[in-house]
Amino acid sequence: MRGIVAALVGVTGAVMFAMHATATAPLRVCADPNNLPFSNERGEGFENKLAEMIARDLGTHVEYTWWAQRRGFLRSTLNAGACDVVMGYPHDAELAATTKPYYRSEYVFVTRRTRRLNVSSFNDPRLRHLRIGVQLIGDDGANTPPAHALSRRGIVDNLVGYPVYGDYRTNSPPSEIIAAVARGEVDIATAWGPLAGYFASRQREPLDITPVSPLQDGPALAQSFAISMATRRNDPERLGQLNHFIDTRRAAIDRVLDQYHVPRVAEGT
Repeated sequence: MRGIVAALVGVTGAVMFAMHATATAPLRVCADPNNLPFSNERGEGFENKLAEMIARDLGTHVEYTWWAQRRGFLRSTLNAGACDVVMGYPHDAELAATTKPYYRSEYVFVTRRTRRLNVSSFNDPRLRHLRIGVQLIGDDGANTPPAHALSRRGIVDNLVGYPVYGDYRTNSPPSEIIAAVARGEVDIATAWGPLAGYFASRQREPLDITPVSPLQDGPALAQSFAISMATRRNDPERLGQLNHFIDTRRAAIDRVLDQYHVPRVAEGT
């Protein structure tokens, strides 16, 4: 009997040690060091705040690997073993296991409030005459969904491109497209909702954010996207932890997104 008890105590101790080790291991996150409102190396983005919440729930701390979020980001970070979690990634990503979405946002129109343009559709005829800021991805000038929607309608000569990545010698370079609207350099811009909402709220010139009306151009030109957290496909335990966080901390997550003026739409929109 004493041998059995001793064996049980030994097993229990080993289990407790393993649980403690798991709980105190850092939450290893790969993130962009200069990409507000999502993340930066000072921990000021909403993805930083959510990572801190997860770490607190696990009784540990966040340990970052910083990497500019360009093409090949997952391959060079998460899938290379440099971290265990990416805090924001499209839900249908093929290169990683993604959680259930924790928000869904959309592209929006951004205008100066004093202009009272109230444009909400790419079919608005005024877009043929307004200077329109659009986001471009990469050095090859790849197009975002709004740029595709505009070009499909023959609206190309009055577009002004702003790189998503930009010059990393400046703070949060993707914000330039919103600042251009505030300065009056363009009449209207189309931008990803979280970026637009956050930086519009920080301009001296009041700006209006108007959701892009759903298109009839097919799923290839969707303007709203579900965003999840990502981990490696061979890490189901971590995926379960992240999904549990999303399920149990939904209200807290929404409060953080509200603080950063992230526009959201219902799933399936």
